[in-house]
Amino acid sequence: MEGLTIKQAQQQVDEWIHQYGVRYFSELTNMACLTEEVGELARVMARTYGDQSFKAGERENLGEEMADVLWVLICLANQTGVDLTAEFQKSMEKKTQRDSLRHIKNEKLLA
Repeated sequence: MEGLTIKQAQQQVDEWIHQYGVRYFSELTNMACLTEEVGELARVMARTYGDQSFKAGERENLGEEMADVLWVLICLANQTGVDLTAEFQKSMEKKTQRDSLRHIKNEKLLA
């Protein structure tokens, strides 16, 4: 999976869903699942980088939680017909045009 593209990831998720998952959950269910996964990621972030500590039996699994968020986001993109590669490229262009000097000139970031 080295060098996996976003498009290939979307294809792999779709193939997995059709082979093992029976069908996609509804869009609303997947949105709720995405929210749940983001919460799990937030919990790990708070324990790893914030002031909270891990409970007995918990472990740092930051990458796993990020991958779970990505999985559900890809599911939502697939079932709503969103090409994440194209949308990501558009987002990068928009951010570059809008913010090309904004952060470089931000004194708060230079301190």
